Amino acid sequence: MTIKVIGAGFGRTGTLSMKGALELLGLGPCYHMMEVLNRPENSDAWFDAAQGEPLGAGADWDEILRGYQSSVDWPACHFWRPLSEYYPDAKVILTVRDEEAWWSSISSTIFRSFQTQDDVKDKDRLRMRRMSRDLIVDKVFGGNLTDREHALAVYRRNIEAVKAGLPKERLLVFDVAEGWEPLCAFLELPVPDDPFPSTNTTKQFQERMAARNAGKPLPPLNP
Repeated sequence: MTIKVIGAGFGRTGTLSMKGALELLGLGPCYHMMEVLNRPENSDAWFDAAQGEPLGAGADWDEILRGYQSSVDWPACHFWRPLSEYYPDAKVILTVRDEEAWWSSISSTIFRSFQTQDDVKDKDRLRMRRMSRDLIVDKVFGGNLTDREHALAVYRRNIEAVKAGLPKERLLVFDVAEGWEPLCAFLELPVPDDPFPSTNTTKQFQERMAARNAGKPLPPLNP
């Protein structure tokens, strides 16, 4: 099994819905930040990969992504360039959304989770927190999660870098609101009968974050 699709879009651009869509298309399992919870040992591998120069130097991608056929969301999207070089036959999908909607979503979900102080003692969660803070807070956003214009500038730069860094035939710029047709055309796969997944809304993210911080079972996500 090897990586066939690489997601290059930031979190809160419909990446969990994208994960569900790729898995429905037979391109799963799909690696997403939620998968780090299932394989916490990967937190250290992603952290180490982010220290490499150039980015990802020395990373054992086949081991980190063992058992997966696709990836979306952080941490993997931060490494779209080395991953696209390592897996030259993989197609790349850049998930995007209206930038004001993206800012509203990420500022009240992922960014808020980093600003919330909770007493975490679980070693696996601490490993994941170290990795995600280093990669997302420091390396992607330069430690600044409160400046809207700064965050939007980072968001735009990633979009332009991906567009400039890949041949057009290898890249799909995709808003999950577009549904199956452009995605399936790009991947040369038939359109499923199932509706396109829609999950992990801002409200769902906040509910799950509150449950996790309280040590309670996580509420399920809608399909």
